[in-house]
Amino acid sequence: MKYKRVLLKLSGEALMGDGSFGISPDMLDSIAAEIKPLHEQGVEMGLVIGAGNLFRGVAGAAEGMDRPTADNMGMLATVMNSLALQDALKRAAVPARVLSAIAMRGVCEPYARDRAVEHLQRGRVVIFAAGTGNPFFTTDSAGVLRALEIGADVIMKATRVDGVYDKDPERFADAVRFDTLSYDEVLQRNLRVMDATGISLARDENLPILVFNMKEKGNIVRALQGDPIGTTVTA
Repeated sequence: MKYKRVLLKLSGEALMGDGSFGISPDMLDSIAAEIKPLHEQGVEMGLVIGAGNLFRGVAGAAEGMDRPTADNMGMLATVMNSLALQDALKRAAVPARVLSAIAMRGVCEPYARDRAVEHLQRGRVVIFAAGTGNPFFTTDSAGVLRALEIGADVIMKATRVDGVYDKDPERFADAVRFDTLSYDEVLQRNLRVMDATGISLARDENLPILVFNMKEKGNIVRALQGDPIGTTVTA
């Protein structure tokens, strides 16, 4: 494996499967099946999951809700997604722990960096829930932050397309895919890799970002083996 410790960023929509809302048990099992061989090969993996399948804080604010309240609701939705994935991993015989930035004892562990690293070293998948615990920050930013805190070698962002394009490949047939990009190019072109805060933080610490299509089975393993898939963002 090219990488020993990774942070996988999943969108909430990834858990919907073919549905338009909610959590698909079949999709949870599929994600767990993709993660299991990595765990068996000794890769230390953290995960951050969005909440777009349940509630988006930005969307709530756009409809007139108080932004901090809407974001808090979104962070709670990520806890639900994290617990669902933890259950799927455990059913696949992969030990996992949910650590939440918003304390809710009796449901999951409160986040602490040292505790997260200890779980990783003991061979457990760590799912970071509730974003950063603060409003106005997306789960993209939370993913980069947690990746840096645990000393991840790379942050892998799973999407429904096979990398970063100059425009939406699902709408434009002439969209061009990039094999590599620099952080500055992403910011200057306003490419939708992740939010500007997350990109800037990754750039400041030179954390590589790999954007790939998770719908294709085995792509996570191929990416960690160093196969040329997706788009890599580096300095």
